[in-house]
Amino acid sequence: MKLRELMPELIGETAWINEQVTKDQLVGEKPTLIHFWSVSCHLCKEAMPQVNEFRDNYKDKLNVVAVHMPRSEDDLNLDDIKKVAEEHGITQPIFVDSELKLNDTFENQYVPAYYVFDKEGKLRHFQAGGSGMKMLEKRVNRVLDENEKAE
Repeated sequence: MKLRELMPELIGETAWINEQVTKDQLVGEKPTLIHFWSVSCHLCKEAMPQVNEFRDNYKDKLNVVAVHMPRSEDDLNLDDIKKVAEEHGITQPIFVDSELKLNDTFENQYVPAYYVFDKEGKLRHFQAGGSGMKMLEKRVNRVLDENEKAE
């Protein structure tokens, strides 16, 4: 995805865990962080406490959605996904993308990967890899500040 592109519809899931959300529920009131992860991704698990911190610290200001992207056949077991999600405190909605449909729509090639959308649903920041969480936090805060100024 290119910067300023609109958030795609969240379709093509093989399952939702925790709850299902739609693009219409996410766009309009507050910015959204969509993060791609995988049960076999060590960096994803290392970064998850910080992602959960964003979710908890900004719960009234920021939507957070997880997308589980399998990297191999071993990543397709829904029970394993649920177990790892529980172990790592992923309580936000999880889009299970076992057929890589949303992944292809996002043109995503990485886990972990982070997409920050403003409240209008425009992509404002993309970041891949386990490091750089401070940069992600700065970008999230910038979009949140813009959102507060606009209100």
